[in-house]
Amino acid sequence: MDVIITESLTRRYGKRIGIEEVSFAVPEGSLFGFLGPNGAGKTTTIRVLLGFMPPTRGHAKVMGSDCWIQSERLKAEVGYLPGDLRLYPWMSGMEALKIFGSVRRRDLMREGIELAGRFALDLSVKVRMMSRGTRQKLGLVLAMAHRPRLLVLDEPTASLDPLMQEELRRHLRALSKSGHTVFFSSHTLSEVDDLCDTVAILREGRLVAHAALEELRNRSQREVIIRWRNALEMPQAVPPYLEIQRRDGNIWICQLAGSSRELVRWAASQGVEDLSLGRPDLESLFRRYYEGEPP
Repeated sequence: MDVIITESLTRRYGKRIGIEEVSFAVPEGSLFGFLGPNGAGKTTTIRVLLGFMPPTRGHAKVMGSDCWIQSERLKAEVGYLPGDLRLYPWMSGMEALKIFGSVRRRDLMREGIELAGRFALDLSVKVRMMSRGTRQKLGLVLAMAHRPRLLVLDEPTASLDPLMQEELRRHLRALSKSGHTVFFSSHTLSEVDDLCDTVAILREGRLVAHAALEELRNRSQREVIIRWRNALEMPQAVPPYLEIQRRDGNIWICQLAGSSRELVRWAASQGVEDLSLGRPDLESLFRRYYEGEPP
């Protein structure tokens, strides 16, 4: 089952484009990364998905409900952390849990207290006395305390220290394994690479990629170091997916733009003494998407 489905989703602000013809699907239980530079249209997409504004054109469904017409129904099963989180300064974390529980018509205290312990959050502190990072932790607790089927997080690691970022990733992985769906919006590749299994990339309001992260890894270049047994066994021609960057005696430093399986098969038929493969260079691949160059 796809928890989110968008078809040609478009939102305009007068003549200005927010998003244009955006189509993707998010499977249930997935960790879905929504990437793009600031201003790409990520937050606009989220606001349409959550029924905060209607689309100008196209359709969006969350858990089978039309995001605008049936927004009240879907909000009961969605947890949301906005990128510009704002909380009343007079309330404490405990008061916030009570208020949110009243709005949702369910008791959030038990789960909320457990989450607060996980994120080292003191629920007795007033919002006005909290640091920005502590407010972010409270926002995460409030978004997750009702154990939503779909969790939508807009730049959730902003202001969190590295330990809390890792704790959040551990918790999100556990939620996904138990069948919950996480929609993770970010402009930071590293955290999406570490967490998500599928990504969609926006640029200037348009979807420029939608693929499994493993597929993107296969598309990205990797550094290859080949050590030959001797100069006589070095081939005159190399396969088209291998580009030699530098030669140093019997060592080649190369860039691989293809399947590592093909490379290993080719190397096995040559006079190779040693072969090492670097990590896929996703950073360069994503930068090309962001800058509008063909990947």
